Amino acid sequence: MLLPFYKTQNEAGTDEAGRGCLAGPVTAAAIILPKGFANETLQDSKQLSEKKRLQLLPLLKEVAVSYGVCHVPEPEIDDINILNAAILAMHRSLAQLTVRPSLILVDGNRFKPFGEIPFECIIKGDSKYMSIAAASVLAKTSRDAVMLRLHEEYPMYNWKQNKGYPTKEHREAIRTYGLTKYHRKSFKQLPGQLRLEIP
Repeated sequence: MLLPFYKTQNEAGTDEAGRGCLAGPVTAAAIILPKGFANETLQDSKQLSEKKRLQLLPLLKEVAVSYGVCHVPEPEIDDINILNAAILAMHRSLAQLTVRPSLILVDGNRFKPFGEIPFECIIKGDSKYMSIAAASVLAKTSRDAVMLRLHEEYPMYNWKQNKGYPTKEHREAIRTYGLTKYHRKSFKQLPGQLRLEIP
């Protein structure tokens, strides 16, 4: 079972989902869990089945002291690059919190100060600490829901399965149909790519 970090009260965990995708937003979440919270199922969202993530989602929202979720869309990603977009998504999700965090726990090794609140970057933090793992579940389930809606608009890319990641199937669909308005134009969409027509 994951551990709490608890150096101070009201610590916020934050994480992002969709950074490596070819299409769709990058999504981040921030969450403050109550002191003493424990859950044996909760872990890094990538290690959980979709069914378990969806089971955890309402529980996390119910028990959270506060939480926020933010999507940064493709044009912003293309404009400021994916690293800055991921950090921006985390900042915007933190800004949604109704309780000021005393400390921000960030999954990974890159972050920018959020106001004057201290932060700690923790590599693989989503597999170590509950608040980051909870944020990863919120971010992943929220982004997956977006990709399911986008799949209805562009079913030929099968985003309901690949969620916009660069699977062989997704790339073959790009070869056949080109790019949509939801593809990240700054990303290398195909190996050896020279130019793609954008409908």
